[in-house]
Amino acid sequence: MTQTPLLTTTETIQLSGRPLLITDADEVLFRFVDGFMTFLEQRNLYLDLSSYRLHGNVKQRQGDLAVPNRDVTELLNTFRHDLDSLVAVGGARDSVNRLSGQMDVVILSNVSDAQAGARLRNLAAEGFAFPLIPNAGAKGPAVKVLAEKAGSPTFFIDDIPSHIDSVAVEAPAVTCIHFVGDERLKPLLPKAEKAQLRADDWAEIERFITGKLG
Repeated sequence: MTQTPLLTTTETIQLSGRPLLITDADEVLFRFVDGFMTFLEQRNLYLDLSSYRLHGNVKQRQGDLAVPNRDVTELLNTFRHDLDSLVAVGGARDSVNRLSGQMDVVILSNVSDAQAGARLRNLAAEGFAFPLIPNAGAKGPAVKVLAEKAGSPTFFIDDIPSHIDSVAVEAPAVTCIHFVGDERLKPLLPKAEKAQLRADDWAEIERFITGKLG
């Protein structure tokens, strides 16, 4: 749809009428946790991966004390504001670009407008030249609008089960794929019951989508 990443909205985006792929960014296209862990290490902090959350799991190197939630929020905001150097999940770039030959691709990411510039730079650097729609909260409403605009088979990929549940309620015709790019995180998440596929890698996602498209 575009040669460079483009910041857009559900209201203004132009779709071609082809099938539509809506994908999350963190832990689907990008290795978010790796980047955040490096950021924390530079501040003598670390991320405890005993559960799938950030608040309560950011801890001090000395004493293993949990960082207060308000401070974790500030750390996340700082990290996201300058976030333009995350590494792509293995296989993501090639699979998404191949799929874009037969479908529109939209990146739906929960970043603020202030953080969107860094996300666009990261997308460009890693070869994801597709529109970015910043989102807040549940993703079902945005996916519903996009699927209705597309008027064609629509697929949604996310690592968070609650977002898949939201899409299943708001846009039940959309095919949902649950995927977590970091192997360390997969055992920490519950199964997304409403997903039609829980994928292990991008090769599996690509095969599934192309099979559905015939």
